[in-house]
Amino acid sequence: MNERIGVLSLEGTDHDPCRFLRQLGCEVIKVQQREDLIDIQGLIMTGTGNKANNLGQPGLGDRIKELAMTDFPIFGLSAGMVLLSKESPGQGNDRLGLMDLTVTKEPMAGRTEAYLTIPALGLTPLKAIFNDAPYIQEIAPNVGILAEYNGKIVFVRQGNMLASAFHPGQTEDDRIYRYFLDIVNGQI
Repeated sequence: MNERIGVLSLEGTDHDPCRFLRQLGCEVIKVQQREDLIDIQGLIMTGTGNKANNLGQPGLGDRIKELAMTDFPIFGLSAGMVLLSKESPGQGNDRLGLMDLTVTKEPMAGRTEAYLTIPALGLTPLKAIFNDAPYIQEIAPNVGILAEYNGKIVFVRQGNMLASAFHPGQTEDDRIYRYFLDIVNGQI
């Protein structure tokens, strides 16, 4: 694998996706401005809890929206999921609104570990760690549920976009990143 994957950290902490992507043979591009989106094949947006802030740099959000309109693969983790959502009550207007989701204002409190059965990733449950994680309250019919936890939707797919309430990189399991790379490569 020689994919060029951009990682946009909403809070300056991107260690987990970068580490896994490098182990999987990807070239990691840290995205801080619009120009960093040139010649990448996918984008991971990450941050903790439901603290999605604005994208900071002028034109960055607009360029991400333009890419999304071309079926460009994007994966939002935790705060990245909030940013991708169409609605998130109480979160202001800093969302990109690319996925037909409503994300809660009230996160799952504290740090929780769970084992999730995600058929798309195989039979072995995936260890998921939730850190003050938002969850998905509502989805449109064009959004597929990939995982739930305690009756709450925590992992979804809409076209070439994924959104997860948990941080898969806080474990040693790389299957979720492999799944994203399969989307990048048009294999699923």
